[in-house]
Amino acid sequence: QVQLVESGGGLVHTGDSLRLSCAASGRAFSGLAMGWFRQAPGKEREYVAVISWSGSTTDYGDSVQGRFTISRDNAKNMVYLQMNSLKPEDTAVYYCAGSNRGDWWRGRGASQTYGYWGQGTPVTVSS
Repeated sequence: QVQLVESGGGLVHTGDSLRLSCAASGRAFSGLAMGWFRQAPGKEREYVAVISWSGSTTDYGDSVQGRFTISRDNAKNMVYLQMNSLKPEDTAVYYCAGSNRGDWWRGRGASQTYGYWGQGTPVTVSS
């Protein structure tokens, strides 16, 4: 049993940076692959990034590659998303998610791969 809580969202301007945090409760956190997704009004939930249980492997969606960095600290039960060079099209509610599936890599871009979800934190990037 794992519970996830996101924080760090807010209103920023084009070109700014922001770091999102996800705090996990539950002893199983260190064994989970952890991902970030985002959803803008009227649009489908979009894959942003994923990190393996050890932190040794990461992957990013095409729209954020080179600008965002995912990381984790298992000793603190935390996962982070560092967002740089923000654009108005990054505006969305950002969700933290966890997966305990052995095939998480193959399904990393799909929401159904993840069994644990946070409540979301909104990010707005103004022009």
